[in-house]
Amino acid sequence: MLELKAVSKAFGAIVVAKEVSLTVMAGEALGIIGPNGAGKSTLFNLVTGMVRPDSGRVLFDGRDITRLPPEERCRQGIGRSFQIPLPFDHLTVFENLSIAALFGAGAPEAEAVQLCGEILAATGLEAKANRLSGGLALLDRKRLELARALATRPRLLLLDEIAGGLTEAECKALVDTILAIRARGVAIVWIEHVVHALLAVVDRLMVLDFGRVVAEGQPAEVMRSEDVQAIYMGVPA
Repeated sequence: MLELKAVSKAFGAIVVAKEVSLTVMAGEALGIIGPNGAGKSTLFNLVTGMVRPDSGRVLFDGRDITRLPPEERCRQGIGRSFQIPLPFDHLTVFENLSIAALFGAGAPEAEAVQLCGEILAATGLEAKANRLSGGLALLDRKRLELARALATRPRLLLLDEIAGGLTEAECKALVDTILAIRARGVAIVWIEHVVHALLAVVDRLMVLDFGRVVAEGQPAEVMRSEDVQAIYMGVPA
């Protein structure tokens, strides 16, 4: 479904992606970890078109989308959440979802209303549909960020540290929601520092450091790697 071919990006002298290659199959869940500044969020920006690579290619469903603008990529089926939720605070939860469905998914109005209702139920926000988004607690803001991404009807969902700041119980509830999304066939790429949450969902794990892929494979095997423990967890090699 998604393929990055030797994608590189630098901002001046700072290299944030160095010949990064990856593939994500339909229905698969890939986890990405790495220290702060490793280039994880930049990788999402390259996939969604918010940043263009200096070299390399981005393919979605076999089509080269390297120069496609973000809104076109969204309508092709790539949705994402952001690390810091930024809903339209002066709008209700339902109105936030409606904007995503109407403009992100391009759904007709009646279809958008039905879609938003389904997503509100799936993300545990049904009872708060008419609340202003600016008054939500952190867990519900995270749920709304996920719900807005889902309202674009993605086939590939990119999650950027969506579990950060949550309690253990809140994190478990979020993981259950993400597992339910995955069960519907949505492919997922998840950047996360809450590793136990990530490992409950993903099939494969990739580790980034200074814009380079330093490990990739089965999650348990990757986490046992001495290089990964040294880079990510500060364990001496």
